[in-house]
Amino acid sequence: MFHFRLQTLLRLRIAERDQRRAELAKAIRAEELLLEEEAKLQNQQAEAAQSARQLKSPGAADVDALLQTHRYELVLAARRRQLAAQLAQVQAETQRRRQVLVEADRQVRVLEKLRERQAAAYRQQAERLAAKQFDEIAAVAYVRRQEVPS
Repeated sequence: MFHFRLQTLLRLRIAERDQRRAELAKAIRAEELLLEEEAKLQNQQAEAAQSARQLKSPGAADVDALLQTHRYELVLAARRRQLAAQLAQVQAETQRRRQVLVEADRQVRVLEKLRERQAAAYRQQAERLAAKQFDEIAAVAYVRRQEVPS
């Protein structure tokens, strides 16, 4: 029966790879949340700009509402800049985690290939031993048949 000596190490590497996948998934989810927030802010900014255009239209202009809308646009722009910085950090972290996962996956593949090669060598050795035993049995049977007078 074949026994891979590094099976424990392989299990540890697989667990590490799975952990790295989970970490990458969290980073990707954080990136998605930031992108969703960016889209919401973009929509709010467009709505504020539309509101400002309506307030600037000819007729009775509400200066206080226009100032309030302008301040709100500035707050949204600042929040979008802050979000862009966060997004850049999260994207860098996502890329780093992706590279760590690639390395962990490579380590698992190396051990799996080693296990496959060792298992193949074990099977080949077992087949040679079985063939040798069959040859010996056949030789003994041949000799016995030759010794028995007919």
